[in-house]
Formats: sequence, structure tokens, C-alpha cells
Amino acid sequence: MAVKKKLGSIQQITDLREVWANEAQDFTPWLAENIELLNEATGLSLEVLDTESPVGSFSVDILAQDTNTEQKAIIENQLEDTNHDHLGKLLTYAAGKEAKCMIWIVKNAREEHRAAIEYLNNNTVDGMGFFLIEIQLWSIDGSAPAVKFNVVEQPNDWTKAAKTPSGSGGGIATQIKYAYWSDFNDYVTKNRQDFLKKFNLHKPSSDHWYTFALGTSKAHMNMLVNTKANKIAIEILISESKELFDRCFANKESIEEQVGFTLDWRRLDGKKSSRILLERDADVANEEARPEQFDWMIDRIVRMKKAFSPYLK
Repeated sequence: MAVKKKLGSIQQITDLREVWANEAQDFTPWLAENIELLNEATGLSLEVLDTESPVGSFSVDILAQDTNTEQKAIIENQLEDTNHDHLGKLLTYAAGKEAKCMIWIVKNAREEHRAAIEYLNNNTVDGMGFFLIEIQLWSIDGSAPAVKFNVVEQPNDWTKAAKTPSGSGGGIATQIKYAYWSDFNDYVTKNRQDFLKKFNLHKPSSDHWYTFALGTSKAHMNMLVNTKANKIAIEILISESKELFDRCFANKESIEEQVGFTLDWRRLDGKKSSRILLERDADVANEEARPEQFDWMIDRIVRMKKAFSPYLK
């Protein structure tokens, strides 16, 4: 007979000031000493240059440098909900330090500030990016708190490999994907202003995905293009929350009735993420066929966001 193991209960510590009473005196020094935890969450390679580094009559919490790019990064800490004051400080410090990477660490990211960071990432020059990160504390049966950095917003192509424009080198598949997303942006801008009222466009890349936010850090929506199989797809990607996937799946009939088609539900046990997918064949290299493909994706993105939103909160 198998021996039953006792499992612990995970609790979130909602009051961060139980651990760090003061941002400047407690949290900033702790983060500076544990910067590797932030590097693991973001994929960056930061090293701390200074804390409370002066910018005129103000001071940035942490001034760092990415060892891969040798570019400066600033970190603004806020152990409470996001507010306009700290967003303004983030931009002020970025200019004062001529930083290329801006990181805003908060207790809770309000929707309007998440949207602001997304907007900045979509409309700033190449090589500059903004991270919005929620910090959480968890314990098991009253154990010492463990820290979790939850990346809410990040630059679309910050930690990825080179983005190769069409016609400037790279493999054929790379060029097709870059051209595909470039054409998508052009098509939406010229023909689908209705879509722009609901979603923000990103800079085109040579990735096989194109991401849209869903108003939660636990899930987002991707458009996918597969140059090998000649397929396109829309997916809801749920990160690190099987409970959230199960909640959606429990309402499968209602969701599929609302969107008007059957979805491929992939819980992916044993993996952190789960996927809900809709896929079809498409000649992705055929430029003349793309407008119809774009309309197909746009229609399904709008329907799926509306159907899933009530269950993703």
C-alpha cells in the first residue's frame, strides 16, 4: 500500500510591507543583492551599478547595466498599486540616465498603467523597452516567504534573437514571417480601423507569433503563422495556471457557442502553460492571399477575447 504524503498549503502574503517595511531602506537593498532573481524572470543579465542614484533633485532606486548589451537600465520600485506619479518618475529617470531598459516593479499593476506600458513598448524606438512587473510573496504552511516576479508587460522583442527584415538576409522562413506581420500591420492600419479601437499593433518581427494582451498577466492571445505546415492559428495561452484553464474549460460549451466554432483545448499536463487553439490551412507565402487570412484572424481574435474575458479575471 502506497504511503500517502502530506501536502502543504500555499498562501499568498498580500501585505508586502510585512517583509519590507520601507521601499528605499528595505526593498531596494534587498533587490540589489538579489538581482539574479529579477534576471531569471525577465531574461535580462543585469548588474547593479548604483542604488538611490541621483537624477537632479530626485534619485532612481536602482541603476543597472545589462552585461550583454552594456546598456543602462533603471529600476523603479513601488510596493503598492501603480500610480501616475511613479510612471512619471520612470520616464524622468530614463531620460536623466539615458537608459534603454526601464523596469517598474509594483505590488499591483492597474489596467490603465499596464496599457500605458504596452503603448510605450509599441511606439518607442528599437532597442528601448519597458517592463512592468508585479512582485508577489508566497509561503507554504507558514514557511519563510518566497518571492515571485510576475512579468505583466515587456517589450515584444527584447530578449529574442535578431529581427531580420524581409530582403535583408536570413532564411526564407524568417523573411516570410517578417513580411507577413509587416503586411498585417499595413492591412489593419489601412482597412480595419475597427480592430485598432480594441487592440494595439506591435512592431513586426520574424517570430512565428504576434501577441495581444487580454487584461491579465495570467493569459494572452497569439496569432500564429507556421511556414512549414502552411497554417495560421489563434490561441489563448494561459501561463502557470491550470486552475484558470479548468475554469474556462468548465464553460467550454458557452464559450464555443459564443465564438461560433469548436476549439482545440490543450491542458498540457506536466507543463506550466496551457493552450486553447483554433487552426486552419493557409498559403502564408502568397501575398495576394493574406488579406483574407488577416480578416479571418481579426474576426476570431475579437470573438475569442469577448468570449473568454469573463473567465480570465
